[in-house]
Amino acid sequence: MGLYSDYFYAETVNSIFSDENTLAYMLRVEAALAQAQAQHGIISSDNAAVISTCCNVDMIDINTLKKEIKLGGNAAIPLVKQLTKRVKNFDFEASKYVHLGATSQDIVDTAMVLQMRDGMAFLEKNLDLFLEELAKKTQKYKSTQMVGRTLLQHAKPITFGLKTAHWLESIQRSKSRIRETEPRLFVIQLAGAVGSQNAHLSPEVCESFAQILNLHYSNSWQSSRDNLSELASKLGILVGSLSKIAKDVSILMQTEISEVFEGAAEGKGGSSTMPHKRNPVTCAAIIANGVRVPHLVATMLSTMSQENERSAGMWHAEWESLSEIMLLTAGSLERSVELITDLEIDEKRMLQNLELTQGLIYAENVSLALAPLLGKTQAHELIEKACKTAISKNKNLKDVLKEMPNIQIENFEDLFKPENAIGNSIEIVESILKQYKNEL
Repeated sequence: MGLYSDYFYAETVNSIFSDENTLAYMLRVEAALAQAQAQHGIISSDNAAVISTCCNVDMIDINTLKKEIKLGGNAAIPLVKQLTKRVKNFDFEASKYVHLGATSQDIVDTAMVLQMRDGMAFLEKNLDLFLEELAKKTQKYKSTQMVGRTLLQHAKPITFGLKTAHWLESIQRSKSRIRETEPRLFVIQLAGAVGSQNAHLSPEVCESFAQILNLHYSNSWQSSRDNLSELASKLGILVGSLSKIAKDVSILMQTEISEVFEGAAEGKGGSSTMPHKRNPVTCAAIIANGVRVPHLVATMLSTMSQENERSAGMWHAEWESLSEIMLLTAGSLERSVELITDLEIDEKRMLQNLELTQGLIYAENVSLALAPLLGKTQAHELIEKACKTAISKNKNLKDVLKEMPNIQIENFEDLFKPENAIGNSIEIVESILKQYKNEL
């Protein structure tokens, strides 16, 4: 990883996808193959034991392997070459059975599935943490009144809890989507050169192979890659939803708004030249990842048109694209947990900002109250005219309406109280929180 590995990524998942661990997953697959074949008498248990012992990444010369990848076109070919040599040094007879009947893609794909499974375990754990923190914030601020904004303009009052409840719902949907993918993703690839299996890769061997790795049995998906594109797409949606949350927070941190802030920390959010700055640096990382991931998802979708039984180039384009999607997703989620956990809310500023439009934010409230008396269209036109007058004369809408003779509304003053203009915000929040708790 590079200079920004701690900013855009998550250390735990960076480790899972390190060069050393990528090869370790592949060696785990080679060991499982030998063990499955030994279970069905294709090779001896002694030979399988020697092969398994040698499937140790510490025995692999990674630098040499990386140089040789360009000769074979994938990491499995030089890896099997080195593994066979290591096994031969221990037991010549056992070396005859390394990688027996398998093809490079069997090893690369199954190892990638194992790698993705461990990466997704990290995601699920942190999704639960994120949702838990978000639910706490939603409960705490379910009645906290603030401006609801549409097209970056003041629209009408809502509660901050309603905003966070919508965030909660979107992430809960992503969690469900990702879990739905698992039965189609956590599958073996073990079918030989063209996906037809062979005498050394019988259905029984493949079943045992799947059991050893705790994966599901599957026929070949060598050139039918919908499972990987499905995962990439759903991770892309999650990153997009996290980016939306970060974008909301960064906007609410603007000096002119100042309602919500990233948690403060020594040295966080400063400027190299402006001492007063408090920049949304955590949000920036999440948003940056949200810009990068969709293009990688598009790459994964583009790789689906793979020719015949194995592709020249399309398969190869997946490797780093899918890994990078997982790495960036993990980074976005880890930063998002930090963001929500430490989020600071200025409730007084939210109330102050509700009054910036001098009552215009309550226009719909008044219009709806007048509708039964004048009709919806006439009421809307009347209040729209009153709003224009208020703006042109720099007066509060309430004062303008008081001067209009045809405005006769019971409890008129109550229409200009934010708690009476938030609609069903609190009820919606409670419904979303109840649904979240039911799904725990």
